[in-house]
Amino acid sequence: MSRLNSVKSGKDVVLLAIDGGQCCEQRLVDMGFLPGETIHVITNSKIGPLVCLVKGSKFALGHGLAEKLVVKDTWCNDPAV
Repeated sequence: MSRLNSVKSGKDVVLLAIDGGQCCEQRLVDMGFLPGETIHVITNSKIGPLVCLVKGSKFALGHGLAEKLVVKDTWCNDPAV
């Protein structure tokens, strides 16, 4: 498991959980960030927002918000992770 803000550009990950308050979680869910969804990280650099693709929509997330998303690699088959 890792956080979305640590995923390198060009990688695909699966969202496991949102580790934030109720307001933050609801905002992300409303945008389509649901557990089990695949997230494609388009750009992740130390400068500027993390740009990702979810359900065909592009989002720019600040690193603080991206840190609240718990993800795993798409190739990871271990259900405990």
